[in-house]
Amino acid sequence: MTTEEREVFNRVLKKRIMEKSINEIAKEIYQNAKDKGFHDDHPKNIGEMLMLIVSEVSEALEADRKAQFTDINMNVVNGWVGNEDFKLSFKDNVKDTFEDELADVMIRVMDLASYKDIDLEAHIKAKMRYNSLREQKHGKRY
Repeated sequence: MTTEEREVFNRVLKKRIMEKSINEIAKEIYQNAKDKGFHDDHPKNIGEMLMLIVSEVSEALEADRKAQFTDINMNVVNGWVGNEDFKLSFKDNVKDTFEDELADVMIRVMDLASYKDIDLEAHIKAKMRYNSLREQKHGKRY
């Protein structure tokens, strides 16, 4: 793939991702989890789903403590056209880093929101608006 072709691919990929709403991304995450067998047991144990979010937060903490950060531009990783090249690049440069674990937190949260049919985007916007109207540090010390 030429440099020009890769740039076009990256622009198309970025546009495709940027055009999606939070709820659309959450539905894709849920569908992928379902396809991979993570929703075979119904109804889901919400406590378990919440603790899996906590476990990802803990993994992010450990990655930060160990200074495991990625130093590669994610557009480079996401720009790989071949799945094997992408997988290798991701594994070598991103897997188990702080950024990777934060992504896992979001994926778990969005999976849960989609499972519960929550309009996460509307709730985020409402909460951001509410928080903007609150006092400094929301009236707490920290």
